[in-house]
Amino acid sequence: MMLVFFDSSAFVKRYINESGTDQVLDWCDKATEIGLASIILPEIISAFCRLRRESKISEAQYRQLKSLLLTDIEDASLCDLAPTISALENNTLRAMDAIHIASAIIMKADIFISADKRQCEAAVQTGLRVESLF
Repeated sequence: MMLVFFDSSAFVKRYINESGTDQVLDWCDKATEIGLASIILPEIISAFCRLRRESKISEAQYRQLKSLLLTDIEDASLCDLAPTISALENNTLRAMDAIHIASAIIMKADIFISADKRQCEAAVQTGLRVESLF
């Protein structure tokens, strides 16, 4: 069994073809379970909305991507936000980045995948096995 935890910056690459997409798809294939922080839905929907506003995707593409995301989240393990966000105390992180790290620790993820360099460095410091997409 392998629980693969994705932060939003990595998991969005499952839907938007960009640098790192092939790696994300490979990790999804390897995973027996996908772990996500509960904040992933608003974060990725926000990214889809930005792409729609910038005319990089059409309204139909937006609806399709949203539908795919909602289906994937049904099959994933979502971590409730825990009161302990120790990653904030020991690193210079944005709150959402710390929530992803703490969620991966709580879920005992086998691998933590992110496209955020600072977040990856902090995740390594907490003892997580990290795959960076940058």
